[in-house]
Amino acid sequence: MSKVWLVTGATSGFGRAIAEAAVAAGDVVVAAARRPAALDDLVAAHPGRVEAVELDVTDAAAVDAAVAGVVDRHGRVDVLVNNAGRSHVGALEETTDAELRALFEVHVFGPAALTRAVLPHMRRQGGGAIVQMSSMGGQMSFAGFGAYSATKFALEGLSEALADEVRPFGIKVLVVEPGAFRTSLFANVGLSAPSDAYADTVGPTRRMVETGDGAQPGDPAKAAAAILAALEAEETPLRLPLGDDAVDAVLGHLDAVRAEVTAWEKVARDTRFSD
Repeated sequence: MSKVWLVTGATSGFGRAIAEAAVAAGDVVVAAARRPAALDDLVAAHPGRVEAVELDVTDAAAVDAAVAGVVDRHGRVDVLVNNAGRSHVGALEETTDAELRALFEVHVFGPAALTRAVLPHMRRQGGGAIVQMSSMGGQMSFAGFGAYSATKFALEGLSEALADEVRPFGIKVLVVEPGAFRTSLFANVGLSAPSDAYADTVGPTRRMVETGDGAQPGDPAKAAAAILAALEAEETPLRLPLGDDAVDAVLGHLDAVRAEVTAWEKVARDTRFSD
């Protein structure tokens, strides 16, 4: 039986590639976007197999209505892909509360609301999958990406607990951690007002974002294929870094964390009451 997918941020990049891969696999896709007209060509190319819906993931009422509509029209929802998002660059001191809160609305509260909305249906039907589009920045961060990574760290923390909570119901959770892929992420980036104090640390990050769009090595279509393969695997991983840069960075970060913990292990362990 074909699956029913709900994919947010489906107009371009990973969302578009995942939607196309799911349709190619014989499934049905409800492609959600703030501007669904941008999906007209995909809908026309796959009549009856792709449906475009308008959705702002930061609108809780719209989220509930969108999920209810999918279930009403298609009877089920098998895969939720929380993909909608954008980037942001700024030192912590440069980043305002409004900028930080807005990013959390898109990357944390939106996915949380969508996940809550689909879970009763997935539990009732005896299975499903939640795909959380994180980033290699969900496991590490560097100057200028603090706010962005904070949201991805939060999403990964929620998802790790979620995986334990829903495993007994046959529901999978897959956290995808891409590196640099040729998507529109850098074209949709918020920039905090720069301070000269951070020109040497955050400045290179700003320049990378401003000049790197279109030159990223990662192919979103190959990422989508890897995601579908992971979901079909008997043992779906919790985390899936994608791209040479992501794999190298994640493994290097894990090695660095282990080395640091080991170096301070004696001090860290010697914190018990002496009695």
